[in-house]
Amino acid sequence: MLPQSDLHFLQEKIRDLKNALFFSQNTSLLRITTTIVSVLKVDELGQMWFFVPRPQQALHEFDQEFPARLEFFRKGKEFFLHVSGKAFIVTDPEEINGLVHEDIRQLTGDHLVLIRVKMGKADYFEHANSSMHAGWWRDLRNQLHTWMFNTRPGYKPYYLADAPVSSFSYTPVA
Repeated sequence: MLPQSDLHFLQEKIRDLKNALFFSQNTSLLRITTTIVSVLKVDELGQMWFFVPRPQQALHEFDQEFPARLEFFRKGKEFFLHVSGKAFIVTDPEEINGLVHEDIRQLTGDHLVLIRVKMGKADYFEHANSSMHAGWWRDLRNQLHTWMFNTRPGYKPYYLADAPVSSFSYTPVA
């Protein structure tokens, strides 16, 4: 399980960005379309809750759980976030009633479907202040970082699996 401080950090960043591109990554014939979503809630278990437009096909024909990816980005922010995990289509009325207000409950049945994503991995990227580095120096530093660590600068992985994460690295992106 992810340490609480890391989960609170991710919750804060997701609340700050709020909107994301949602990608269903299952291989079945019917899948939820790629769409922009607004995350309603991120709970203490590392689950994100949001609505997607209801597909025209019958909802029971879709896989009820499938791999998914969300890419959070907002213009003007100095960071962005990529989250992957397992998505679940929430159809249990008691679970829906426990989360949302009455006006949103009415939309759930007609036009929207509630989705819950259990975060498995979150990648946090931060841009460094570009005024700190000259262009050629920044390019050289980025190239050396890529050669030595085989990742791009600013990459900060969070693993939300059952195995504990002992540490993570953080490097600002130029």
